[in-house]
Amino acid sequence: MMLNSTIIGNKIAEARKKSNLSQAELANKISISPQAVGKWERGESMPDITTLNRLAEIFGLDLNYFSDTFQSVTNEKQNEVVSNGQSIEQSNEEPKRRFDWNWDMSNSNWVDADFSGLKDLKDKFSSSNIKNCKFIKSDLSGLTLKGNAIADCDFSQSDIRNGKIYASEILKSTFNETSLIDAEIQQSEIKNCNFDNSNLSGAEFINSNFQKNSIENAELRHTSFKNVGFTEITFGGNLEDCSFENCSFKGVKFVNATILNTFFKHNRKFNKVEFKDCKVDKLTFAFLKSNGAKLEGISIIEEQTTDKI
Repeated sequence: MMLNSTIIGNKIAEARKKSNLSQAELANKISISPQAVGKWERGESMPDITTLNRLAEIFGLDLNYFSDTFQSVTNEKQNEVVSNGQSIEQSNEEPKRRFDWNWDMSNSNWVDADFSGLKDLKDKFSSSNIKNCKFIKSDLSGLTLKGNAIADCDFSQSDIRNGKIYASEILKSTFNETSLIDAEIQQSEIKNCNFDNSNLSGAEFINSNFQKNSIENAELRHTSFKNVGFTEITFGGNLEDCSFENCSFKGVKFVNATILNTFFKHNRKFNKVEFKDCKVDKLTFAFLKSNGAKLEGISIIEEQTTDKI
């Protein structure tokens, strides 16, 4: 479904005129200013998804009407002309809602759109360019992003658990307090993003680049990194039951981190990794040592024993 501000503006103007509404009357129905409606119709701005849904309801249209591929279908129950030239009286019944949240948003260009609170997007958002959009507190669990270019977007406090991100580029976006539990990220470029306070437990990063991202206070349990290129990343907090295999490290630090039962194998440039005030268990220490890590800044957590009485 291809959308842009010019197409949407022309569609709004056309539907408004067919509904015999002025810009002011339409604006009053959706509680915005007439100037905002004017900007839409001139293609200077674009309504968010919630407002588009409301406009479709007002005009009695399918939401896909706003797509450039939509072909209008005449409603036989409306504007039917009889032989004497008089129109049959339209029904006073509420029009049937012809839209749900499972519509296909793939192969689109989205700019400055607000999808906050969106639900059940699933696999309908691939091969799209998404810039400066908001997905705050959205339920995106099970979402598939494939071949996407995402920049300057905000996914704060969203649920993307069990999501799949393939062959995508994500730049300068925020995932603060976001759930990425059991997410799968493959062949993707993630750069200059904020994952502070996010939950990455069970997530798998495979054949990807993870560069200059912030992950302060992120939760990493059973998190797996395989064939991942790390650049200018600082790990802190707790890492438990994690795995780093065949990864490369450039400008990477582990600071004030507690690393438990975590596997390191065949990593490149691992002797360049800096450890500062880190605590590890004996098994993790063995993995680090065999991987050529600099052991300064690492202390082993002593196992506590209970004396028998």
